[in-house]
Amino acid sequence: MSTFRYWQTPRAGNMARLTLYTGNLPALADNHVRIKVHAVGLNFADIFALTGLYSATPQGAFIPGLEFAGEVQEVGQQTQGVAVGDRVMGVTRFGGYTSVIDSEADYLIPLPPQWDYAQGAAWPAQTLTAWYALTHLGALQAVQQVLIHSAAGGVGLQAMKLAQALGARPTGTVGSEEKASWLRQQGFEDVLVREADFARQLQRDERGFDLVLDAIGGKVQSASFDALNPMGRLVVFGAAEFTPSHNRPNYLKAAWRYLRRPRYDVMEMISSNRSVLAFNLIWLWEQKDRMQALLEELQTIALPPPHVGHRFAFDDAHGALALLRSGQSVGKVVLETGQ
Repeated sequence: MSTFRYWQTPRAGNMARLTLYTGNLPALADNHVRIKVHAVGLNFADIFALTGLYSATPQGAFIPGLEFAGEVQEVGQQTQGVAVGDRVMGVTRFGGYTSVIDSEADYLIPLPPQWDYAQGAAWPAQTLTAWYALTHLGALQAVQQVLIHSAAGGVGLQAMKLAQALGARPTGTVGSEEKASWLRQQGFEDVLVREADFARQLQRDERGFDLVLDAIGGKVQSASFDALNPMGRLVVFGAAEFTPSHNRPNYLKAAWRYLRRPRYDVMEMISSNRSVLAFNLIWLWEQKDRMQALLEELQTIALPPPHVGHRFAFDDAHGALALLRSGQSVGKVVLETGQ
């Protein structure tokens, strides 16, 4: 294979600029592995990067995508621990929307034999995000009550599974009864359909939580913080309320929401003994040792393969992104190259 296909945008700001290209493969670097990509995992970070609302967005032209799964085609002369034919899943700091990717071996993870490639592409980013939020920042303990927003989404669903595996008591929230019903069918008993006045909903039900995982923001986040028990922690890893409804951001609407975003008084937090923590998983790209340590920790947790709710052909990246942006997806949205 001397050519490959990839999705690229000339610059951030408009998702409509994302275009499918065919290019020639360069020579493989000695310290890299070449993977024939079979599946690409989609994340909200892709949407925010393409629209220019993501702080880590590259300057100029870039290929979106943070995770993939495929088969090793070629191994550089200075690379060890990987062999041609190995099935792997991996993470990348952009560059994932491609049919062939070159990666250092440190960013690759063996794909479990019973998993397909789409499940592999659905695992790295969302599972690392959920684990880091629950354990390293959230310090979740057995029996504690944890509120997980967007519980039917990629990260949310993995967080629900991990919380159960750790012996905690997860409460998931979703935006529709259809998603709530689906979660209950998966074995999660405590699921809330968020009402317009989420604060009143929590107060009415006398809900209190030791940990909250939030990637929505706005009033939902504020209400969640107010529902924390003493010593409770709010962990924030996204802001879905800023998701553009079209290919280009509505900057006035985004600015208005930014000005009305939740703000926290550290002095009041001392008095109420509650905390707010926030993170962006992409920092792990430059800290290989930390990432490997997280992966080793996850090996101790028996989890089923991630739920891939929507599979799109590689040529239909725009359709896949539109579904993800709509908020109607369940589980992971994945592109399959058909190779």
